[in-house]
Amino acid sequence: MSYAAPLWYVGAFVVALGILIVVHELGHFLVARWAGVKVLRFSVGFGKPLYARRLGADGTEWAIGAFPLGGYVKMLDEREGEVPAAELDRAFNRKPVGWRMLIVAAGPVANLLLAVLLYWVLFVQGVNELRPLLAQPPAGTVAAVAGVEEGDLVRSVSGVAVTTAQELRWQLMQRVMERQPIALEVLTAGDQIATLSLDMSTFDASELDADFTTPLGLLSYHPKLKPVIGAVAPGSVAAAAGLAVGDEIRAINGQRIDHWGQLVAAVKAAPGKPLAMTLVRNGLMSELDLVPEAATERGVRIGRIGVGVRDDPEVRSALFVQVRLGPGAALGKAALHTWETSLFSLRMIGRMLVGELSWKNISGPVTIADYAGQSARMGVDHYLKFLALISISLGVLNLLPVPILDGGHLLYYFIEVIKGGPLSERAMEIGQQIGLALLALLMAFAFYNDFNRLVSG
Repeated sequence: MSYAAPLWYVGAFVVALGILIVVHELGHFLVARWAGVKVLRFSVGFGKPLYARRLGADGTEWAIGAFPLGGYVKMLDEREGEVPAAELDRAFNRKPVGWRMLIVAAGPVANLLLAVLLYWVLFVQGVNELRPLLAQPPAGTVAAVAGVEEGDLVRSVSGVAVTTAQELRWQLMQRVMERQPIALEVLTAGDQIATLSLDMSTFDASELDADFTTPLGLLSYHPKLKPVIGAVAPGSVAAAAGLAVGDEIRAINGQRIDHWGQLVAAVKAAPGKPLAMTLVRNGLMSELDLVPEAATERGVRIGRIGVGVRDDPEVRSALFVQVRLGPGAALGKAALHTWETSLFSLRMIGRMLVGELSWKNISGPVTIADYAGQSARMGVDHYLKFLALISISLGVLNLLPVPILDGGHLLYYFIEVIKGGPLSERAMEIGQQIGLALLALLMAFAFYNDFNRLVSG
């Protein structure tokens, strides 16, 4: 692996983190200024400032901290230092509780609005998505028992229409934990409409993870493309061996290759083992030897050589659909998707708290950096989707009623409204200690899961 690959992943992660933190803190900052509160510092990151500059009439310090996982907006507040009499009306603690609630809530809300904006941009510009086409399911799986066949095109999930593979996955994910039958309306390869029932009573929802569709047998359809090379990665095994764009692989170790899937299977099955390839180049037959490099995929050791299949416009047209909406419709869909994703995130958190869902679903910075790099490599559309999803997660997490998070402060203010006065400093201090302990526990789970994923691949 080249040094550029990890740098690419780190760069994609840093950019994503910077955008999300700036948007979050900008929400706090703008509403604080609107409320007439003096802002002393706007910091991206914690700890000793690596960069700081004072700007504006109030001399607000804009800083970049040494520890990048977060940020903060420091406001004038009598609880944190002496405030000149002339500026008491600009202190955060002197503002009515309603204003304080708005200022605190503005950060998470800004992240949710960012997600709406990103989805709106994607829907307006149009994105190419995989159609919800299914492959032949393995025998004995839920999909096989339900009668799913090769080439079935899913039209709806329990009455909700789907037009893309991503929509199919989203609708399934929302229902799979309920362990209730899921109705799939499909258009078969023979152009017949059928309704299939997925029996979810045996599915273990506690083991729900990113690959939950595979155990169900709901596999994406892969057409039998010709084994013609369309791309060779620079510095790859294939490039070093002399494979070129346009080469058609006819056999590997004497075994005939009829389509691209067979080529991929043969390479994956031979990590670190020599392969003798028979190929056709410019009408001439030739032989070529190479050794696939070893890689790990979902805990399994596989081989890779660094090639991609030649694009087939007809196949692409059959596999992909373009989703494009007008500005108004796009805004409605973006807002609805953000809302549904937020509610689903809360449901997932609730199920983890009561033990119905495994804590291994929590991801830390290493996993998020991995997703950032992967999505960035796949293109701008995928990176924007990743940004929107992480922005929603950040917004929802910060609204949880946990002391030290924005939601914890909102809880304090709700109590203040109910009891007619603020909580005692002792009560807030205990709350902060509890919040720190919970946050430390959450981070411990996240880093532990990251470590396990690194070890298992």
